[in-house]
Amino acid sequence: MTSRNAETWRLAATLAYTMMLALLFAQVEIHIEGDAGWAANLPTWRIEDHWMLDVFWGGRPLTGYHATMFSFIGLAFHLPAFFKPRWGWPDEARVLGCLMVFWIVEDFLWFVTNPGYGIGRFTEEHIAWHKHWFLFAPVDYWVFGMIALALLVYSMRSRAA
Repeated sequence: MTSRNAETWRLAATLAYTMMLALLFAQVEIHIEGDAGWAANLPTWRIEDHWMLDVFWGGRPLTGYHATMFSFIGLAFHLPAFFKPRWGWPDEARVLGCLMVFWIVEDFLWFVTNPGYGIGRFTEEHIAWHKHWFLFAPVDYWVFGMIALALLVYSMRSRAA
């Protein structure tokens, strides 16, 4: 097997593992939030209106719950950096790409597997906290999906070279 083929299989396995983690985390969030998404009924602090929320958070409120969860998951995905003697840009690109895939898949699966939503309610009309949509999905999915793809391609080409 060539190094490029081996790297392709390694990336595919990493993405499959990332999606499995996303499914499990979506289930955890469903148990925590129920059908009241974006921590609507949780006892957490919220920042509802600030211009930076439009720039960095897709217009959604910043909550203590989400700030903590995003930080926790980001740190967890970077754990391999402590096991490698040398951490390079391809490694960071792989982690950041997988992290973006994780959040897109986790968010989508939260709706699809949530008894209060389901695939039929995955629409702009039913999901108030995703403020910007393109075609059939939140704009965030498209933007971060393209960035993730670029990062993962870079990580794969840099490793297999």
